[in-house]
Amino acid sequence: MNQPIWTPSKERIENANLTQFMAFVSLRYRLNLRDFQKLYQWSLDDPERFWQSIVDYCDVKFTKKATKVLSHPTEMEKAVFFEDATLNYAENLLRRKDHTDAIVFWGETKVKRKLSFRNLYDQVSQVAQYFKELGLQPGDRVAGFVPNAPETIVCMLAATSLGAVWTSCSPDFGVSAVIDRFGQVEPTILISADKYLYRTTEHSCLKKVSEIQALLPSLKKTVIFSYEGTALELKDIDAISYTEIVRTYKAKEIGFVPVNFNDPLFIMYSSGTTGVPKCIVHGVGGTLLQHLKEHQLHSDIKTNDRIFYFSTCGWMMWNWQVTALASRATLLIYDGCPVCPNEHVLFDFMEQERMTFFGIAAKIIDAFKKRNVCPKQSHNLTHLRDVASTGSPLVQESFDYIYDSIKSDISVMSISGGTDIISCFVLGNPIAPVWRGEIQTAGLGMSVQIFDDKGQPVQHKKGELVCTKPFPSMPIYFWNDPEKEKYHDTYFAEFDNVWCHGDFAEITENNGFVIYGRSDTILNPGGVRIGTAEIYRQVEKIEDVLESIVVGQTVKD
Repeated sequence: MNQPIWTPSKERIENANLTQFMAFVSLRYRLNLRDFQKLYQWSLDDPERFWQSIVDYCDVKFTKKATKVLSHPTEMEKAVFFEDATLNYAENLLRRKDHTDAIVFWGETKVKRKLSFRNLYDQVSQVAQYFKELGLQPGDRVAGFVPNAPETIVCMLAATSLGAVWTSCSPDFGVSAVIDRFGQVEPTILISADKYLYRTTEHSCLKKVSEIQALLPSLKKTVIFSYEGTALELKDIDAISYTEIVRTYKAKEIGFVPVNFNDPLFIMYSSGTTGVPKCIVHGVGGTLLQHLKEHQLHSDIKTNDRIFYFSTCGWMMWNWQVTALASRATLLIYDGCPVCPNEHVLFDFMEQERMTFFGIAAKIIDAFKKRNVCPKQSHNLTHLRDVASTGSPLVQESFDYIYDSIKSDISVMSISGGTDIISCFVLGNPIAPVWRGEIQTAGLGMSVQIFDDKGQPVQHKKGELVCTKPFPSMPIYFWNDPEKEKYHDTYFAEFDNVWCHGDFAEITENNGFVIYGRSDTILNPGGVRIGTAEIYRQVEKIEDVLESIVVGQTVKD
């Protein structure tokens, strides 16, 4: 009989936020929610009470509370959450002001520095004062051409504290790729570092910045910070140094600007594989609520936990991790190559900084496995409690590797969602068993189903991953799509009033999920649909194969 690969202890279950949340909801509404499936079903049946409970349990700070939680609940494209509420995203992330680590930064092994919650608040205050003096208004765009460094987080929070919109991409992007993105949204301010590290080599950003400036006529000012956190004097470039800003302005209480729950917060970008990238706009409140739910309930993140997710600033997992500040957790951020100067660097980081949550792309787990990296033998990983994986499906053998070579008593949370929702459709459940090769559950409040080609729900069969009810982190719109035509065509053209996400997936007998790949990359020889993940799994069992790619080929008779 099939058995789970890991089962949570009684103590883990009792101490989990999810268990506390079930008790909280049961007491408030006189329910009897003693297991996850009952809670999940209630979250779908009573979405208004569920999302209000997330607000209250996670202590979301509103400037003005909503009079109605959900309008147009049966029409996904018209649904609006907390319509008349106002709040500020940065204010919810900056409520802790003590001298505990807020951010611990490693630039590979060459740069190591920290920022306390007090330091973080003060620097956000200083940069926000500068932005306000420039005339930054709610809805204006601030663009980051940035590595994953503390100053990036500071500048994002300074911008959003004033109600502005943040958008970013990684400094390894070419200038044309940057302009394809930022050129559409016309930012007022550009943020960059002087350089970044990759494979122990320094790469200057300044030449690219000059080229980007020339191609963005909307820019009023450019801010450059030092990757190493040192004083920076700029020459031969029209920009102000971050050093000068923090030297000029004295830290004081931040005047957070309240904005509507459904005002824009982040602009993300589609891959751009079939043309100029779509600009996906995510709202303030929906992003915050969804991340709080996923962090505190599905990932069991608590005050003082130390959270890591390997990501660049061009991937939504950067945004996802940063919101963990709202749960009063410490961010452990890493910039550079994940196996440089050696394959142990992330595990050195894990050990030295007492990491509790380790997030990584599935392909990097595969790389560790192929390199026979065994941190269980070489590192003290006492504090590690959870491993999360996303970016591509985590195959069964990678589950084995994590438990055999990293740590045996941890929850492995394979998660899947994407840029489109800046969050997850399916993810972890810290009070449930982990089954080899499976994602544990659909997210609370997320009515996730699998449809066949006729639009009928199926179980234990492969099909399209869809969501049949509204959720707060749906994009509020696409940029330059006033009639929402692109928005409709992207998500709602396939099935009426149903979000079609584009993943080829299956619901298992354990109520878990297996993602086989993006449905637009599914191979279809002879009418049989085959997920690319199934092929990768077999090919990458071959020791001599370091990397592979699966493509379809039409063969003519």
